[in-house]
This record gives sequence, structure tokens and C-alpha cells, in this order.
Amino acid sequence: MENYFNYFTEIEERYLQRRSGGLLLSTLDWALIETWKDAGIPLEAVLRGIDEAFDRYDQRPAKTKKINSLAYCSQAVLGAAEDMKEAAVGAAEPAAKSRAGEGFEPEVVARYLRRNADVLEAAKLPESRSISARELVLETARTLRQMADDAVNKSNTRLEDLERRLTVLEEKLLAVLLTATSDEEVVTVRAQADRDLAPYRSRISGAQIEQLHKQYVNKQLLQKYHLPRLSLFYM
Repeated sequence: MENYFNYFTEIEERYLQRRSGGLLLSTLDWALIETWKDAGIPLEAVLRGIDEAFDRYDQRPAKTKKINSLAYCSQAVLGAAEDMKEAAVGAAEPAAKSRAGEGFEPEVVARYLRRNADVLEAAKLPESRSISARELVLETARTLRQMADDAVNKSNTRLEDLERRLTVLEEKLLAVLLTATSDEEVVTVRAQADRDLAPYRSRISGAQIEQLHKQYVNKQLLQKYHLPRLSLFYM
């Protein structure tokens, strides 16, 4: 995927630009971007879809409501992705590829990993009789520190491999949080996700809704316990 490490920031900038500022992206918006990323939708398709959705909105004679969520652009984004697929367009441009590593020097990456390790070690976490969230979080922090040392001391560290390891660590972290959090709290978060997604269900496919719901719950759990996202996307 082109502009691999710029995916989130470029989508955020384009959406806020077309929306003429206003509020920052919501939990639902960030979760939707993650579903597009995980589905392999090219950045260019997302940007095209956002522009198309806003262009259509701007042409409406009466605008009784503002666009308040990135989900409004979902159908246009999927349509743009299909158009690109059919036209066999989607390979990264050389210039985009050359920009993909900017800002990801070993020292910068190491500082980011150590900062996240500090946050994990200081976090107040839920505990249950069946699992110790604290134990896993401390183990994750140790792993991040070792990855930081390797990023600086080893010349063959690849960002793609590092990102895959961070994805695995985050998935384990989310799994233990979900297990250790009380059923009542999880139900509350899922109910909120249902309410926030309700206005956009007609614009998003069933598979996307399911994935978006999962991403939404994950983000709410991390925010509840003040834990960081581990992916390099969040540097």
C-alpha cells in the first residue's frame, strides 16, 4: 500500500480540509480508517472517495446537516477502490515509496517504542481471577525496550517486520484487556458502538460494520486504561 506510514495522517488531513476544520476525528472515524487499512484499500482510493463524497454534498441545493463522520464517505471510498482495481491502478508511485520511510530513522523509532514502554509500565489495569493483565503489559513493555535496542544497534531492521511484531503485541494486549474487563463494562462499550454506528449502517457493508465494531471497542478499551497504540502509524 502506497504511503504506508502516512495512511492515517493523509486521510485525516484530507477529511478535515474538505470539512473546513471543526472537530477532530472521532473514535468511529479512526476505527473506520483502520478497517480500510486492514482491507488493503489504497490511500489514493480513500482520498478520491472523500473528495467525491464532499463534491456530491457540495452540489446539493439544500444542506440541512453537516458531514459529521468519515462514515459518510464510506460508499464513495469503496467505489473508488473498485474503480482502481478494475483499471489496474493501485501500484505505489516511486515518489510515494521514497517518502514512506521519512521520519522513521532508528533513533526516532526507538524513542517511540521506549515511550510506549514507559506508558505501559505506569498504567493502572483491570485484574481478574483468570488472567493478569499487569503481567502481560509488563512483558510487552520489556519486549518494546528490546525492539528499541535492536532498532538502534542492528542495521538490518526492517520497518515492515517491526510493524508485524507490534501488531501481534497489540492483539495480545487487547485480548487480555477484553478478558480482564468486567462484562458490564464491555457491554456498555458495545452498546455505545451500536449507537454511534446506527446512522451509517445503510452506507457500510455488513463485513465492514463487524470489523468497525471490533475496532471501535478496541479503541475504547485502550482509551479507558490510557494505553497507547503500538503501531508505527501512531508515531
